[in-house]
Amino acid sequence: MGFFSNLLYSKPSNDVQQKIEQIIGDYKNPLDDTLEGISKNISDANNSSRFLSAKSLSNLTLKRKNLTFTLALPYPCKSLWPSIEQSLAHELTQLEEIQTVFIAFKTVIVAHDAQKGISPLPEIKNIIAIASGKGGVGKSTTSVNLALALQQEGANVGILDADIYGPSIPSMLNITEKPSSEDGKSMQPLSAYGLQVMSIGVLIEEDSPMIWRGPIVTQTLTQLLKETQWKALDYLIIDLPPGTGDVQLTLSQQIPVTGAVIVTTPQPISVIDAKKGLKMFEKVEIPILGIIENMATHVCSQCNHEEAIFGAHGGQEMAKQYSVDFLGSLPLDKRIREDVDQGKPTVTAQPDSEVAQKYRQMAHQISYKIGTQKRNYANVFPKIEVLNS
Repeated sequence: MGFFSNLLYSKPSNDVQQKIEQIIGDYKNPLDDTLEGISKNISDANNSSRFLSAKSLSNLTLKRKNLTFTLALPYPCKSLWPSIEQSLAHELTQLEEIQTVFIAFKTVIVAHDAQKGISPLPEIKNIIAIASGKGGVGKSTTSVNLALALQQEGANVGILDADIYGPSIPSMLNITEKPSSEDGKSMQPLSAYGLQVMSIGVLIEEDSPMIWRGPIVTQTLTQLLKETQWKALDYLIIDLPPGTGDVQLTLSQQIPVTGAVIVTTPQPISVIDAKKGLKMFEKVEIPILGIIENMATHVCSQCNHEEAIFGAHGGQEMAKQYSVDFLGSLPLDKRIREDVDQGKPTVTAQPDSEVAQKYRQMAHQISYKIGTQKRNYANVFPKIEVLNS
């Protein structure tokens, strides 16, 4: 058996393996050239957060010039796998020892650091807050589409509707059932399009107003988060209410947030409020993952004339001012509104559309930036207890 095993599978020589690892390490993240907002070369030798390295490789075998290996990627990007394989195969087959290349991909998402002094939550690796200073800028629509994009790209994703006064996520995901409880103390998350979902909106009637003061609202948010039995989430998207009030303060002081995304329109009034949200996250040391400019331009369905109804480049200029990533612009398109009104967001309803691709590109950038942050090992090591004997 050992003879046939060696005949079928063999590791390349140390010299060839070093060449392979060098090519893998020098590989440039496809986000660098194809996506807006990231300009640095992450493969630069001076950058400690390289896209790939020798640690990304496993099961490396070379037999009769046929190279096979498994490549672990630090963020969900299934749609990019073919281009990554094509690029790496082109580089690797320049070596005379290699004629063909087969790559098996896998996604390895780990927990990353949040605010100091706040312990990570079980079953949740990373929490992403989606915020805006002003209401009506399309933040919830952006939240559900980003969550679905991350899920389609290979991550296990949940979404928590933190807008206690105006929950809209259940309607956008066409959720009508109530959550169940197996122990009478905690709730099972609801499911929609592969997402795990929780919202106050699934616990009350659609037309019931939430006439609550701030302390009750923040307590409710904490309960919704911690008393939901989330299951092995790579990312939990928290759709925040507008502003910088009690909910945002509770989030920053009690909940381990990996990073925040700011959604705004180009309109100066929206940008002014978005800046306040950004500064709030900076003060509580929550990293800003980027800014999304929503409703940037409108294209007439009759004549195709494009017009910046709410002004131009407000979010982009804000990103430059505060030296954060500009994740891109989304159009003012009635199809986006119609999709969520029907309970089937654009990324699912029109997966091949230009708008859906924009959401995926933003999801790539957000998850990749998280992947380059410092890892959190709190849940990796076993808990050690010292008992008196």
